[in-house]
Amino acid sequence: MLRKLITGAVAVGTVGGFALLAPTANAATVTAVPTAVAVGHDTAAVTFDGLTELMIQRILIGDDVAASKYFSGKPVDDPVREQQILDSVRQSAVQLGIDPDATAAFFQAQIDASKVVQRGLLAYWAAHPDKAPTSGPDLNVIREKLDALTTQLLAELVRVDHLRQTGLRCDISLVVSTATGDIRHHLDALHRQAVRTASATVC
Repeated sequence: MLRKLITGAVAVGTVGGFALLAPTANAATVTAVPTAVAVGHDTAAVTFDGLTELMIQRILIGDDVAASKYFSGKPVDDPVREQQILDSVRQSAVQLGIDPDATAAFFQAQIDASKVVQRGLLAYWAAHPDKAPTSGPDLNVIREKLDALTTQLLAELVRVDHLRQTGLRCDISLVVSTATGDIRHHLDALHRQAVRTASATVC
């Protein structure tokens, strides 16, 4: 399988069986997202590359969320915040003409993916304090970045909506895009697991 072709960089430690790598990307940096323009419902030119890139950017920001919570002591789970996100994206989905339940499920997967990263890193830092961050980012600033990504993700969901309903074609396109994203960002095992979690509801 394509995922098995993905190779990582040099590991600096492990968390619950996940290899942790030296940082290879700035989680706070939002890069340009590749896009393809669909003509009507023709999905031939449409891929999940843009959606996958945004999902990975959100996952990488999970590193900053973990660092913030490491210093603040706040729990990984934040039911109030999570429900606010899901309620908001449901309303946006209705306005954008895409399925609100599928949209909410997609964003629940993004939230769960961030938790995979947060729990993995917090466990690793607890076991290896010498590897822990030396400062914690402002969680409010991080949330502003996440909110911006939510808007971009919604736009991508509109663009790939028809592709998501194409069965095997959707599955193949998703595998190719996530594998490409894994390699491009040199993701370690923990973050690759987060990508699998984030992409679980795409097709």
